[in-house]
Amino acid sequence: MPISKILVANRSEIAIRVFRAANELDLRTVAIWAEEDKYSLHRFKADESYQVGRGPHLAKDLGPIESYLSIDEVIRVARLSGADAIHPGYGLLSESPEFAEACAANGIIFIGPKPETMRRLGNKVAARNLAVEVGVPVVPATDPLPDDMDEVARMAEAIGYPVMLKASWGGGGRGMRAIRAPEDLAREVTEAKREARAAFGKDEVYLEKLVERARHVEVQVLGDTHGNVVHLFERDCSIQRRNQKVVERAPAPYLDAAQRQELADHALRIARATDYIGAGTVEFLMDADTGAFYFIEVNPRIQVEHTVTEEVTGIDIVKAQVHILDGAAIGTPASGVPAQDQIRLNGHAMQCRITTEDPEQNFIPDYGRITAYRGATGFGIRLDGGTAYSGAVITRFYDPLLEKVTAWAPTPQETIARMDRALREFRIRGVATNLTFLEAIVAHPSFRDNSYTTRFIDTTPELFAQVKRRDRATKLLNYIADVSVNGHPETRGRPRPSAEAAAPVLPYVGGDVPDGAKQHFDRLGPEKFGRWMRDQTRVLVTDTTMRDGHQSLLATRMRTHDIARVAGAYARALPQLLSLECWGGATFDVAMRFLTEDPWERLDLVRKGAPNLLLQMLLRGANGVGYTNYPDNVVRHFVKQAAAGGIDLFRVFDCLNWVENMRVAMDAVGAEGKLCEAAICYTGDILDPDRAKYDLKYYVGLAGELEAAGAHIIAVKDMAGLLKPGAARVLFKALREATDLPIHFHTHDTSGIAAATVLAAVETGVDAVDAAMDALSGNTSQPCLGSIVEALKGSERDPGLDPEWIRRISFYWEAVRNQYAAFESDLKGPASEVYLHEMPGGQFTNLKEQARSLGLETRWHEVAQAYHDVNLMFGDIVKVTPSSKVVGDMALMMVSQDMTVAEVEDPARDIAFPDSVVSMLRGDLGQPPSGWPAALQAKVLKGEKPVTARPGALLEQADLPAKRRELEDQLGREASEFEFASWLMYPKVFSDFAAVTDDYGPVSVLPTPTYFYGMQPEDEIFVEIERGKTLVVRCLAIGETNDKGMVTVFFELNGQPRRVKVPDRAHGAANGKTRRKADPGNDNHVAAPMPGVVSTLAVAAGQEIKAGDVLLSIEAMKMETALHAERDGVIAEVLVAAGDQIDAKDLLVTYDEQ
Repeated sequence: MPISKILVANRSEIAIRVFRAANELDLRTVAIWAEEDKYSLHRFKADESYQVGRGPHLAKDLGPIESYLSIDEVIRVARLSGADAIHPGYGLLSESPEFAEACAANGIIFIGPKPETMRRLGNKVAARNLAVEVGVPVVPATDPLPDDMDEVARMAEAIGYPVMLKASWGGGGRGMRAIRAPEDLAREVTEAKREARAAFGKDEVYLEKLVERARHVEVQVLGDTHGNVVHLFERDCSIQRRNQKVVERAPAPYLDAAQRQELADHALRIARATDYIGAGTVEFLMDADTGAFYFIEVNPRIQVEHTVTEEVTGIDIVKAQVHILDGAAIGTPASGVPAQDQIRLNGHAMQCRITTEDPEQNFIPDYGRITAYRGATGFGIRLDGGTAYSGAVITRFYDPLLEKVTAWAPTPQETIARMDRALREFRIRGVATNLTFLEAIVAHPSFRDNSYTTRFIDTTPELFAQVKRRDRATKLLNYIADVSVNGHPETRGRPRPSAEAAAPVLPYVGGDVPDGAKQHFDRLGPEKFGRWMRDQTRVLVTDTTMRDGHQSLLATRMRTHDIARVAGAYARALPQLLSLECWGGATFDVAMRFLTEDPWERLDLVRKGAPNLLLQMLLRGANGVGYTNYPDNVVRHFVKQAAAGGIDLFRVFDCLNWVENMRVAMDAVGAEGKLCEAAICYTGDILDPDRAKYDLKYYVGLAGELEAAGAHIIAVKDMAGLLKPGAARVLFKALREATDLPIHFHTHDTSGIAAATVLAAVETGVDAVDAAMDALSGNTSQPCLGSIVEALKGSERDPGLDPEWIRRISFYWEAVRNQYAAFESDLKGPASEVYLHEMPGGQFTNLKEQARSLGLETRWHEVAQAYHDVNLMFGDIVKVTPSSKVVGDMALMMVSQDMTVAEVEDPARDIAFPDSVVSMLRGDLGQPPSGWPAALQAKVLKGEKPVTARPGALLEQADLPAKRRELEDQLGREASEFEFASWLMYPKVFSDFAAVTDDYGPVSVLPTPTYFYGMQPEDEIFVEIERGKTLVVRCLAIGETNDKGMVTVFFELNGQPRRVKVPDRAHGAANGKTRRKADPGNDNHVAAPMPGVVSTLAVAAGQEIKAGDVLLSIEAMKMETALHAERDGVIAEVLVAAGDQIDAKDLLVTYDEQ
């Protein structure tokens, strides 16, 4: 007679799982529940439910576990309810042959193996003997242990330590212990026996040889009453804690087809030998080193992790159990199980068990009421839950399992990504969970590359470092501790600020923010605003301190903390300013790359602080804010986000003055309704007849092209400060006559006479000028704002700015500048040498820094001359980022290798040109006015065909939705439009920045001295992490380095003691190794030419190479430098890996001795 009503002799998740299968089969269901489980969800999922363990028929009430272990009680309810079958689930009575016999005695179908099979397989010693009989390999083990501890000790010695102690009955890790020393034996055996008796009602235990580097892999088998047995492939269960499975996968991702077949054959041999009926699991250890399999045991029941097998085979194992016990034969439709040759794997699945075990409290199960619950769903995610919902009460009496999450996807990596997503989607409040611990497991490289073993959790302490719900305060303390102990890589070994220097004091300006240029622009729109600028009698002024000023003087290292907080003073005290140049150019990537802060956050804070001033950025045309060309839609996307983020005025330029390369960016600015200031980059000397290439006609012609292209303002961007006062009068007179657009003048004071040039331009009618606040002006920066204002005071063109407030704000900048002593250049005063080399202001200081790192600081004037010579060799080009960087790369190479232009141009001499030179002469940056020198271009490209079209036009449009998915998969969360824009410009830089931010939080809120130098004992700082939320951090002490290379830093956070452990990388921490230095006299040594990060590695030990082959690339100083082999040879040793931080002269690669 077919089954019609099933009682599930179990609780919670597995009971619900069986009820669901029974419901789909249109079978009636019966639940049992103990007093302590009266609110458990499984009781409400069945058609009928009955209490066990209480009632007048019992002499005494049974306990919470005892109620479910009472065979009499379960049989009583089965008879009372009329159930004709009992499903035992897993755990509890599921492996009890006495229970199966009681069912049979009462005419009730037991959905599981026969009692004799259970006795033979459920007892692990008997099962082991069976394995030996049928030729399945086993791990050496003892018989059941006697009570005589002396005899137990002898048995342990015979096997050899370490040993694994196991309960003969049951599973779930209960009673299992690893014993590594004889002195632990008696205690562990006693405890294991007690635990086994409590869990399974029997205290029989035995010893087994412990395989140290083991994997746990198991095979799902199904047998019917007709003698058919099949396997449903294997599961990996190696991720265990205290011998309890935490994460399970199907199939095992590390097995090949032969191993998979071998494993399945072993399992089927055991199942056939016992005429197995129902679902069972044959478990094996796999030696990770040898690949050998060892039989462990058979679990004659369904397993917790059966879900992963169901996902990859499509077979409902619970339904199959019912069909089989109903008499259906495997291989027939009625059973729901195909024949073996029809059972196939489809994709990969993984299960994580979400529990209330608290990782922060040594996994002690938490209990209480769930105050908020939000599960994870979506494609490929399956949930099998117990009592998991808002308001549910979790008791201390039972297994702490809340939910089993199963992820399916076609590939292992997709499955991991899907599981990671699902875990992060969960929100469970009110009780602690292991969610963050599970996230740490699935994110770990050893999990993702399948190198883990059963001891993975025990031997991977970083999993536990990530289990805390780290708030911003914790992350910031970690950062401060790390920098306090190890220093900041950007300031290490550099001059420190003076201890006597005054701290910056923000000038206070009370009152409301008056209207300014921003409000004019919002009312008028870009075209009318341009006319308004042109109609002004006063000269309009842009303050460049927040971008080009510090970029040119301090290598772009100024932080948001110092920039954004003064924006409000500008807004109130200097509302007559046209704009604040505060964003774009090199500041964009340097913020992420070196300062660990978000450029979009900086923009947002300045926007909020100065709502009345135009915010201005520098946009490198088709290069966006990068150093390469991007697809047109990427540039448009970036401009759209910059406009949304608060930029009003876009200064757009091309590094070769090629208007064609500017159009996409200009059109994008226009489409956003913002001001497009198209820049003409000035080079040469219009009054020098020997530099006729860049004459007045050239610049006037460019202005006409830019006006026709849709510019609202024309900028003259004199990035090297080459425009002399006399030439300025001629140039600006001609430009004003040639166009009705306003003219905006930008220059640098490297020569020392830029203020005179600015005043000459003002005289001639220029509409707006750039200047830097006094304390950050002069030299390679812009001319002094305060002095220009004083010079024009009382004149017709007086800009109307208050000199007193300029001084007060400059005092702030002066104190701020003191904090950046590490980044000051050694330029002591003006340099007429700029008229020789024509380097842009920012390039000048950066190139000096690169020369210093290459050991060429004493040969700077040779570098300057080489820069001049390279420029002429390239055909006398416009030099501004990124073309200026290319000239600098070539100049440094020539000086470091003592090469002349003639040697470079010599057709007979083979030269390994820098990648940037090859790229530029290929046409990747565009075209100069008269093209590239043909002979040099041919030599550099070595037969490669140059590009003459606009580079961006040759690039396919980026698939932005796919790119966004790629980024979000990488981040493991949704990305904002701003984050997406950053990643499109700088994928690696942004990815690295995001990773560091995850570790250290919003470091931009830290005071600058703390950010760069950390804290010393007794230091106290106030950190405003957001408006109205201030942390008070006090450093109490910094401990000594311990034997593991760790240092403990003691803090008070808002008066509460906190301690942070960080590695001392300089004194013994594992990731702080000291690198060997190259021997300058050893031709087999390849040294690092500069400090930086190894971005790519192109060779390996033993590899044959030819001269000119790329060895590796180093990313530093806003540039990526490829190191080329200087000769043929064989690589002997590679001493670095991608991502390694290196210093100048570190030994990177060695050649074999010749």
